[in-house]
Amino acid sequence: MIRLERVSKAYTLRDNSKHVVLDDVSVVFPAESRVGIIGMNGAGKSTLLRLLAGRESIDRGRIIRDGRVSFPLGFTGTFEPHETARENIRFLALIYEMDCEEVTTWIADFAELGRYFDMPVATYSSGMFARLAFATSFAFDFDVYLVDESIEVGDERFRRKCNAAFSQRLRSASLIMVSQNVHTIREYCDHAVVLHNGKLTTNLAIDEAIDIYESILRNFRVETR
Repeated sequence: MIRLERVSKAYTLRDNSKHVVLDDVSVVFPAESRVGIIGMNGAGKSTLLRLLAGRESIDRGRIIRDGRVSFPLGFTGTFEPHETARENIRFLALIYEMDCEEVTTWIADFAELGRYFDMPVATYSSGMFARLAFATSFAFDFDVYLVDESIEVGDERFRRKCNAAFSQRLRSASLIMVSQNVHTIREYCDHAVVLHNGKLTTNLAIDEAIDIYESILRNFRVETR
């Protein structure tokens, strides 16, 4: 479970105006739920996910996390670029109190990086880095998984492996997913929230959330003509 209590977050832009992501928001993401976050580009969906993960600080309020919350699935910012994959994973295993050898072996097998597993991750291609990031996300035992946009990476065979690992993890964990893909939200989520102008409209059925989102898009297009 994750609870936001009167949380606010904003950025100052170059012209000194404010871009508000969250404006005094209180909401509960309950345990054993699968929630999709829908909103326009620039609404702050990815920022919200980073706030939930603790990767960014809030301006006001507080976020209460009951259980182990993942870093955003496939997030590459978790890794120190000048260290090897093995060294990075050992460090993460210590932080999350997991068995270093067991986790390292699992990730090495899943990511299929061969000799690159013992090379600095800064030398990786984007595809190799993504495979490592997704393998690491699946290797750790979290109570809440955060997903930003997609769980699809690599070729078809690797995508099938990712989907199988992800489905296995979700049997005993909650999900909070950001995606512009309606089909992805329908596939993985059982309800949704809409983020717009710093506010969250919550406890929505998927179809209801999509209707609200599409209405926001239509109004935006009219206003910008």
